[in-house]
Amino acid sequence: MNDNIIILLFLLVYFSPAIYQLRFVLKERSKGNSKPFKKLLRILKFSLIILIPVTIFFVALVYINFLDYERPIPYSKIDSISFKNFRGFEFFKKSLYGNKRFAYIVTEIKSSINQEHVIIETYFHPSRSFVYNTHSKNKELLTHELYHFRIAELYSRLAKQKISNLDSLTEFEIKKIINDYKIKERDYQRDYDYDTFHSYVLSEQKKYEKTVDSLLNLLSEFKNPKVKIYVKD
Repeated sequence: MNDNIIILLFLLVYFSPAIYQLRFVLKERSKGNSKPFKKLLRILKFSLIILIPVTIFFVALVYINFLDYERPIPYSKIDSISFKNFRGFEFFKKSLYGNKRFAYIVTEIKSSINQEHVIIETYFHPSRSFVYNTHSKNKELLTHELYHFRIAELYSRLAKQKISNLDSLTEFEIKKIINDYKIKERDYQRDYDYDTFHSYVLSEQKKYEKTVDSLLNLLSEFKNPKVKIYVKD
């Protein structure tokens, strides 16, 4: 059943007392009786008092599974990651094109700047990343997801290379460079999923793996998160 239909049915059932009371409001309105309307307002108020915090709780849980939290993992530990680290929560276990091999990974390029250096590091967020089955042994699917992580690291290194090749920069200019590479990274991530059809097109998957590995090797001198700089006033 469609997720939206399930949510709609839940809301109809949840607000059924208010819907039922509405009948009396409409019936008594012509008689000038305001008591049913006041009762309807009390029912709605009570329902919302319960629904709003519950909704906030579940929305927060979808964004990050704080009930089974694992702190972000830096790229340097990529080889230790398995599907057991994918702790993200989904209310309705989805499938991708009818296939339950479905998974997604959430990565982030984080940065900080001071007068002497900029730190740009790539992280994997376990409690925001989801897999349909945490005990999955599907190596191809895990490889596909981890190449999203490698792509994020690639653009992190490209940003560090760009910054290191410039003599002096303002903090604004550094932030702009980092942001530009984050935009390029998101575009490349979309192309990766589209061209590989989320790992189903093996030839394209292997092509991306070869390209990303080669570029990461070429940029190996920038694997250290810290880049020495001079920030102009």
